[in-house]
Parts: sequence; structure tokens; C-alpha cells
Amino acid sequence: MPKLDSSWMANCKINCKNPEATQAASRALTGLLTAVAVCILLFLLIPPSLSCPKGCVCDGRTKVVDCRGRGLYDIPRHLHPDTLELQLQDNRIRGLGSMAFRDTPLLRVLDLSNNSITSLSPSTLLGLRSLQRLSLANNGLRELDRRLLGPVRSLSHLDLTNNSLTGLPGAAGESLRNLTHLRLAHNRLQRLDKPLLDNLESLVHLSLRGNPWRCDCQVIGLKLWLETFLFKGGVVDEVSCTQPEDMKDRDLQLVPYQLFHACMTTSYNYLFANIHHLESERSTRGHTHGNGHLHSPMGMGEGFGGVGSGLPECEPKQRPRPVNLRHAIATVIVTGVVCGIVLMMMLAAAVYGCAYAALMAKYQRELKKSEESKKDQGGDQAKAGGKEPLENAVA
Repeated sequence: MPKLDSSWMANCKINCKNPEATQAASRALTGLLTAVAVCILLFLLIPPSLSCPKGCVCDGRTKVVDCRGRGLYDIPRHLHPDTLELQLQDNRIRGLGSMAFRDTPLLRVLDLSNNSITSLSPSTLLGLRSLQRLSLANNGLRELDRRLLGPVRSLSHLDLTNNSLTGLPGAAGESLRNLTHLRLAHNRLQRLDKPLLDNLESLVHLSLRGNPWRCDCQVIGLKLWLETFLFKGGVVDEVSCTQPEDMKDRDLQLVPYQLFHACMTTSYNYLFANIHHLESERSTRGHTHGNGHLHSPMGMGEGFGGVGSGLPECEPKQRPRPVNLRHAIATVIVTGVVCGIVLMMMLAAAVYGCAYAALMAKYQRELKKSEESKKDQGGDQAKAGGKEPLENAVA
């Protein structure tokens, strides 16, 4: 035990003899111990969720949590429940389980791009009722469960670029009615489900490039929908055909409908699609025609070539003189108007002919009656003239 300094001992004896100094020292020591106890208590009472995850950067003002490029294999824990934006791109996440973001119910922006995600639980996004932007670009997704996006009704931006998706479930469209931007470029899509397209009522930007589109009978529904989408002012990049061989590298939007003539002759649904197109043009008249580089609009119909139509796949038949559908419809309309005018003229001529025939018949009847009346009068006069000479001769 170290020896105490003699001066300190002397001061201690002097202070100990002073009661006021002793009380002041006791109060100071008590205050110090109280402050330490309060600090320890607060530390124990503060939940771990109020802290920032290790290795991440948290902005308390904007409520953004930046965990980019941290080598994470899973969603970080202890996230603040008020987090509005979570950046998890450039990590090593392979999959997401059920309710993976239950600690951040107010999340609006979620970026999971550039990971190794190959599987998502159907209930991964459960609880994210305010989510507006979701990016799953540059992952290894092969399919999306139809229940994945069900809980997310406010989603406006969805990025699925650079995955291995072969299609999207049609039932997912019910939760995408508010979607304005959809990116599906560089996947393995050959066609899109028609019910899904019909539910994209708010869509303004669609990215489809870099997919192996098969331009056969099954893709006519997509073509019809795309042209209506462009007519309403939507923006879409190219849909380049890869099959069949004679359609390779051709933009589906520029392929004339006559090349699908062999498909059209197998179903009356093409006629119904044209009728629906005319109704769509009438209802959407007055809307903007989109950007200058966009192509001619067309109506959205069921399209006998849509997915689930049950038609057999067939090779498009080459035609020597392809005609744009808009021109064909204009021709049909003009022909209908001309035929209507001709029918009206024929009807007027028939009415006029009937009236003229009736008048002529009446005139002939009156003329015949007049001639018969004259003959009767002439006979009476002849009889009267024959009696007078006979009477004179007798006399």
C-alpha cells in the first residue's frame, strides 16, 4: 500500500474537524454517484434500434442509412424504425427471408442492386406499406412470386434490370396500379402476360431492351398494348426480336401487322382487337402523342396472340406489301363512310322511285277514267243522233 503524503493527511485532519466541509464533500460525492447512475440507467434503457449499424453511415436529418459496399451477407440489425431510405447495394446478400424489413416500417426507398440475390420469400416486403422505390437490379433472380409485391400498394418505381427473369406473374399487376416506372431490361423475357400489362394503368416509362423476344402469334397482344401505351404518351425503348430467324433484330414496334397474317386468319379475336382499338382511340383523343421518336399508336385489345390465348405458335407469313395498321383502319373507316353514303343515296332513289311510280299509276288511272268517260259521252251522242233521222222518215 502506498504511503500517503503527510501534507494531505494534515489537510484531511483539518477538514475532518470542519463539519461544513465534510457535508459539502458528501453532497458532491452523492451528486457524482447519482450522475453516474443516471448515465448507466439511460444507457441500459436506450434500445439498440436507436443506434446506427456497425459500418453504416446514418443521417439523422434525412433518415437515410447508407450501407453500400460493406460486404454484408444479410440485412443489418439495429436499424432506426424511422428510417426512410436504406441503401444496400454492392454487398453479398444472397437471399431475403420473411419480413426482412420489419424494423423499418416507414421505409420509402430500398436499393438492393448489385448483390447476389437469387431467392426472395413471398413475404419479404410484408409491412412496407409506404415503399415507393425498389431496386433489385443486377442480381440473380429467376422468378418473382406473385405474392411478393402484394403488400406494397404505393410502389411507383421498380427496377429489375439485369436478372434472369423469364416472366412476371399476371396476378402481380393488381399491386402495380400506381407504378410509373418499370425497368425489365436485360432479362430472359420472351413475352409478357397480358393481364399484367392491362393493370399498369399509371405507367409512363417502360424499359424492355436486351430480352430475347419471340415475335410469333403470342406477341401480338404485347404489340397492340405497346402502341396504345405510346399513343397515350408513354415512353418505351426497343423490343428487338430474336426469333424466328426471319424476324431477328427487328423492332416489334416497326413490324407491320401483315407479317402476322397467318396468325390472324386463325382467330376472330383480331377483329375484336381492332374494334377495341377504335374505342380506345376515341376515348384517348386529346392526349399527347408522346415523344417524336415514338411510333404510330394502336388500340389495346385482348389480342389473340396474348399469353393464355390458347393459340398455337405459328411462323409469321411474309407479305409483299406490308401496310401499317393505322392506314388499314383509316381505309376501313373511309370505306365505311363511302358505303354509308352510297346506301343513303340508294335509299333516297328507292323512295323517289316508289313515289314516282305511285304518282304515275294514279295518273294512268285518272287518264283511263277520263278516256272511258269521254267514250261514254260519245256513245250517248251517237244514239241521240241516230234516232232523229228515223223519226223524220216516219213523218
